[in-house]
Amino acid sequence: MPVLTATDRELLERAVALAPNGLGHVHPNPVVGAVVARDGVVLGEGWHEEYGGPHAEVNAIAAAAGADLAGATIYVSLEPCCHSGKTPPCTQAIVDAGLSRVVVASDDPSEKASGRGLGILRDEGVEVVLLDAGDALAKRARLLNQGFRKHARTGRPWVLFKSAMTLDGKVATRGGDSKWISSESSRARAHRWRATVDGVVVGIGTALADDPQLTARVEAVWKQPTRIVFDAEARLPLDSQLVKAAREIPLIVVTTRAAPRASVEALETAGAEIVVATGQHEPARIEDALDRLGELGMASLLLEGGPHLGGAFFDAGEIDEVRLFLAPLLLGGRSARDPLEGEGVELIADALRAQTLECESVAEDLLISARLKEW
Repeated sequence: MPVLTATDRELLERAVALAPNGLGHVHPNPVVGAVVARDGVVLGEGWHEEYGGPHAEVNAIAAAAGADLAGATIYVSLEPCCHSGKTPPCTQAIVDAGLSRVVVASDDPSEKASGRGLGILRDEGVEVVLLDAGDALAKRARLLNQGFRKHARTGRPWVLFKSAMTLDGKVATRGGDSKWISSESSRARAHRWRATVDGVVVGIGTALADDPQLTARVEAVWKQPTRIVFDAEARLPLDSQLVKAAREIPLIVVTTRAAPRASVEALETAGAEIVVATGQHEPARIEDALDRLGELGMASLLLEGGPHLGGAFFDAGEIDEVRLFLAPLLLGGRSARDPLEGEGVELIADALRAQTLECESVAEDLLISARLKEW
C-alpha cells in the first residue's frame, strides 16, 4: 500500500479542513474539500459550495486555471463521484485535467459510489491512494458527513439530539416552564445547527406548549430545514405557526392510523405532508417513521424534543449524537421533566456509552457533545 509523505498528509489535512465551508449549503449532499498541488506547491483549492453547484474537485481544478496540471496530484476529503447528477462526474474532470494522482481521505458508502469512482480512475491510469479506515485523518473526514453516510448505509436519517438542562438534569419545571434554560448565545448556536440539517423534529407536546416556528433564524441560511412534528392523533392546530407557514416552509406531520381522517385531511389541505408510522409499539413506530423520512430524502435530523419523544428515539436506538447545554440553574422537584423519559434501561451495564465526549463553554452555559455512533 502506498505510503503518504509528510507533505501528502499536510495537503490532505488541508482538503479535510476546507470541507466544512459547505455546511448548511450543500445538504443532503456531503461536504467535500479538495486541493490540487505539484511537488508540494498548492495550485488550486476549493470545496463544494452549494447544492447543485460544482463539486470540490471541479472548484479546485478551476482555481488552478492557467497552471499545467499534467502529472499533478489532487487531495480530496471524500471519494470522487463517478455518476452524473446535477453535475457531471468528478472522475471525468480529474482525468480531463490530466491529474496523475488522487489522494482520498474517506470512502463514499453510497450505492452510486462505494469504490466505483476510484476503480474508474485506476482504469484510466491515475494513481489512487485511499487512507486506511483506521487512520485518524480518515476518521475526521468521515465524521464530517455522518448524515450522508448513515442515510447511504441504512436508508434512515442521522439523528442529533439537542436539549438544554439545569445542573440537576431538568429540562422544564414541574409545571412545564422551560423558557429559557439556556442562554441567548446557546440558542443562537442551536439555530446554526438547524441550518445544517434536513429536518428539525419535535413532538406534539412541544408543538402545543410552545407554538414554535422551528426555523433557522440566522444570517445566510441557504435553505430552511423541513419542520417535522410527531403527532400520533393529528392534533396540530391549523392556526399554529407551523401550519400557517406550511406552504412556504415544508412541514411533515408524522401520525399513526389512530389519527382522525378529518384532522389529517385538514392538515394536508393546509399544506402539510402526512407520514403515517406503523408498528405495535412506539420504538417500532419511530423506526418506521425514520424509514419513511429517509425515503423522502431526509439524511439528517435535529431532534429538539420534548422529553417523551426524545425517550422514544432513545428506546428505539436511533440517537446518533447528543448535544446538551448545561445551564447554571437548579430546579429541584421530583416531577420536573428529564431530557429523556422513555423506558430506559434496567441496569447500568446496559447503558449506552458515548464514544467521544467534548465540553465547550458557550456564554454562561456548558455545551456537552457526545457521539454515540459512527457511520
